[in-house]
Amino acid sequence: MPEEKERSSDEELQELLKKSADVENFPDVTLDEFTPPTDEEWKEACEALLKGAPFEKVMFTKTYEGITFDPMYTRKHTEAILPKSVMPGMGDYLRGVDPAGYIGKPWGIAQACDETLPAENNELLRHENDKGSTIYHIVLDSATRAGVDARQAQHVGDIGTSVTTVDDMHTLLEGLDLGKFPLYIYAGANALPILSLVAAARRAAGEDMSNVRGIIGADPIGALAADGKLDAPIAAYYDSLAAAARWASTNAPHLRTIFVRSDVYSNGGASDVQEVASVLSTAAAYLRALCERGLTIDEAASQIAFGFSMGANFFLQIAKLRAVRPIWAQIVKAFGGNAESQKMRIHARPALFFKTVYDPYVNMLRNTTEIFSGVVGGIDSFESAPFDEPIRKGDEFSRRIARNIQIMLQEEFGMLQPIDPAGGSWAVETLTRQMKEKIWAEFQSIEKSGGILEALRSGSVQEGIAKILADRFKNADLRKDRIVGNNMYPNMTETLLDRREEDTAAMKQARKEAIDSYLSDIDVKHCKNSLEAFRADHSVVNGIEAAFAGATIAELMAAVTEGKGAGETVAAIAPHRWSERFEALRKRTEDYKAAKNDNVKIFLANMGPIPQHKARADFTTGFLQVGAFEVLGNDGFKTVEEAADAARASGADAVVICSTDATYPEIVPALAPKLHEVLPNARVFLAGAAPKDLLETYNNAGIDEYISVRANCYEVLERLQKKKGMIA
Repeated sequence: MPEEKERSSDEELQELLKKSADVENFPDVTLDEFTPPTDEEWKEACEALLKGAPFEKVMFTKTYEGITFDPMYTRKHTEAILPKSVMPGMGDYLRGVDPAGYIGKPWGIAQACDETLPAENNELLRHENDKGSTIYHIVLDSATRAGVDARQAQHVGDIGTSVTTVDDMHTLLEGLDLGKFPLYIYAGANALPILSLVAAARRAAGEDMSNVRGIIGADPIGALAADGKLDAPIAAYYDSLAAAARWASTNAPHLRTIFVRSDVYSNGGASDVQEVASVLSTAAAYLRALCERGLTIDEAASQIAFGFSMGANFFLQIAKLRAVRPIWAQIVKAFGGNAESQKMRIHARPALFFKTVYDPYVNMLRNTTEIFSGVVGGIDSFESAPFDEPIRKGDEFSRRIARNIQIMLQEEFGMLQPIDPAGGSWAVETLTRQMKEKIWAEFQSIEKSGGILEALRSGSVQEGIAKILADRFKNADLRKDRIVGNNMYPNMTETLLDRREEDTAAMKQARKEAIDSYLSDIDVKHCKNSLEAFRADHSVVNGIEAAFAGATIAELMAAVTEGKGAGETVAAIAPHRWSERFEALRKRTEDYKAAKNDNVKIFLANMGPIPQHKARADFTTGFLQVGAFEVLGNDGFKTVEEAADAARASGADAVVICSTDATYPEIVPALAPKLHEVLPNARVFLAGAAPKDLLETYNNAGIDEYISVRANCYEVLERLQKKKGMIA
């Protein structure tokens, strides 16, 4: 029996410990002298420390996934779900797909390389590899992913490198050891053009694709959700998926050609449950499409790689990754897939949604926790984004910091050693079970509606994500969700990082010259004939021939999408970041200040000695500085007359009375009317929330608003901006 084996192993371990200690009589240590407290005793002790705050409200944390964190997890509460007999790499892969974890094979370090020009990106790829990256991770620009010739592109190199011809691809890949290090490329909605260019470039270099590992993958449904449209019916993209998968199975057996990514849902503000369920439903749709086109379930499943965004909730990210593997195994098994094809290939990156433009160096800390949760959860590879990702492309400094975080985790912090480090954790095991149930229920809901495509067409996915996004914004506005440097603890001396805008006109001209130079020497007739063959039969072999003959990415894309019928359209899931509203709020103030040499001025009517008003004055200052307003402080006033006179002299746009609840009944009725008298256009605030029995009294005295932990910070600050004239 497993439990007997477990006990036997424990006894053997104890014997080994006794021998290693070289003690003849190793004493048994018991804890009988300590009486284990009951749950009720522990709760009573907590309530005493809470000093009247409600236990149920303070000690339980609700998440956007519909899961509530308990204040304490214990073995007796989780005994039934602990994985006592399931070893890593076995069973449903809850505990990872490799029995040795990272000991034999560390997770891949996949730093993104996104320089605009192919030659410069090739240098960056080599540099990253020299400095510790173990994967060649190429980010393509939007035009390349969409199959647009750089000469006709509106933006060149906006998010990555520009590739139009096989010569570009050859330059991009030149000198890379693709037999040793994997290659990652997200190709957009259709991988055939990029796959053809890569294979043609390898052929030009005298190499084939047999030893190329990694991902050159497409995600048409993900692209549809992000862009709101596809240029052809979804069936045409499924045909391309099948063609790429069929060719790769034979000619590039270590390469995956489908890359199901969750960033469109994560960037839209989705909960982790929505994100994972949408991705799983997308992958299930691809399985069906490939099987309908003649591939076996094992061939189809082996072509799929997953990309997840790691969010801000540390323990839920671990639970998310541990939950998704057994669900995917169950899905593949239901299709008839074998144990090997049930294994999930997971690439991950920090969620851009949780990164900020203001106080961006905090992004380093956010990225670190997200990498850590990904590693504990069992990712296969990770892309650590530069801290300045929301602002610009990374530079040597930001890329180095991002890369070295992963290297330190591997080399200095011992993260390669534990196999399933979260296994047996009472909290993580509980959260994993809850996440499995939530994800499975959401997945079933999407499938019952007809699958992810129908759910996107109907708008149900978009509506669900929009609701969570609204909840996130509301909680940020109320500062229940704290965004360091933005809605909490703003750095008032901060200067925004330089965006380092590229000279797009010069880049486009450079690309045009390179493309024109290459195309001037091709056999136009042969290229045209090769394209016609590719248009008639969308095999990768024909795509390689056309690319090798000089076809551009635009021509390759047109060959597989044009003439197929009307394209797909859905409501796009727009990208957001949780701090964007506060960033816009602060930027509005800074722009106004620069243009008018003026600002919203807030006078603090601090009443009494410093100990009496300091706590409320500090809270109020931090609250108002979120909007980059000018807060006029002081050491306090003895009388309401002194406070009113000082307020008049300040010429402030608003005044905040700061003192204690005990002194307010005397101060507010006397001071508030005087403040309105000396500053008739100013708003008068009270620091703190008014008791119900005094609310009417304070309002009648002239208090316009209250600044407290329950106040909507965003709305208060925006109203002050409107009053000042910052908002038309």
